[in-house]
Amino acid sequence: MSWQNNNGRGGRPGNSAPPDLGVLIQQGQDKFKQMVPGGNSRGRTGLVIVILLGIAAWTAYYTVPSDSVAVIQRFGKYLKEVPPGLHFKLPFGVDVASVVPVKRQLKQEFGFATPGAQDPFQTSRDGRLETEMVTGDLNSALVEWVVQYRVSDPFKFLFEVRQPRGTLRHVSESVMREVVGDRTVDEVITIGRQEIEIEALEKMQALATKYEMGISIDQVQLKNINPPGPVQESFNEVNQAQQEKEKLINEARRDYNKVIPLAEGEKDQRIREADGYRLKRINEAEGDASRFNALFEEYSKAPEVTRRRIYIETMQEVLPKIQSKIIVDEESKGILPLLNLDTQKGDKP
Repeated sequence: MSWQNNNGRGGRPGNSAPPDLGVLIQQGQDKFKQMVPGGNSRGRTGLVIVILLGIAAWTAYYTVPSDSVAVIQRFGKYLKEVPPGLHFKLPFGVDVASVVPVKRQLKQEFGFATPGAQDPFQTSRDGRLETEMVTGDLNSALVEWVVQYRVSDPFKFLFEVRQPRGTLRHVSESVMREVVGDRTVDEVITIGRQEIEIEALEKMQALATKYEMGISIDQVQLKNINPPGPVQESFNEVNQAQQEKEKLINEARRDYNKVIPLAEGEKDQRIREADGYRLKRINEAEGDASRFNALFEEYSKAPEVTRRRIYIETMQEVLPKIQSKIIVDEESKGILPLLNLDTQKGDKP
């Protein structure tokens, strides 16, 4: 049957009825028979075989990225794990390969979302609800954090827990609420961030191991921690005051460390000098006493010799210091005024 108007162009005549559906199906079958070689059943069988072989070849190979492994299931049962590279499997869905990134670091964000994230479990659905937490002193805080993890056991990750990424989100939120609930709002916002991260990491990893999720948690990192909107300005003022307090304390410690150690060093130096002087005087006194004792012992053995030696040594020490020397014979009865005793050394009489 042909659709043509009086001008011979394809179209629907103004008053003609629509074509019959059966006629259209018959025309399609005729055209298909014309395309098949020979137009008989053998040709159709060959075409089907070629199509099946193409599908088998297309589904028989797969590629595993360098940061992943593939878990092979045969008729739904776990078979093996294969390393990165090009591999082959049974086609037509007999073997199914599930690629699991074991070397890539994955993350989950709580309270905010990275633009363009494709993992539905990476970002939160209701960030406001996740971040609202009650602290140990019954205050409220908005806590944003990130959990970075890796797949450590592909078998447990795929088969032991249903939706392990979703379970990890629930575990992370529960642990963070518990850890934040044990601290005051000041600790959460200011000085307790590192302790919260460490404790949350330990508890999350313990629960992941207990539930056999096949996940290893690398890091828990707190991002923005803010008080609720109505009291945020007051909290900022308190935080600023605490920072000013810490600044003044640090400056005082700096001055203390600058002055006190110097004074202590001078004190130790004076003490060591006094100890040195004390030891010096003691040693000199002991040396003089030992010298006197030794001299007295020798004097006791030969008094005249010792007396003469002491006299000579004394004269050797004293005479070089005297500029003018007058030697008088001991047998002289008097001294005649022949010399000007007041004449300075070097003047002639």
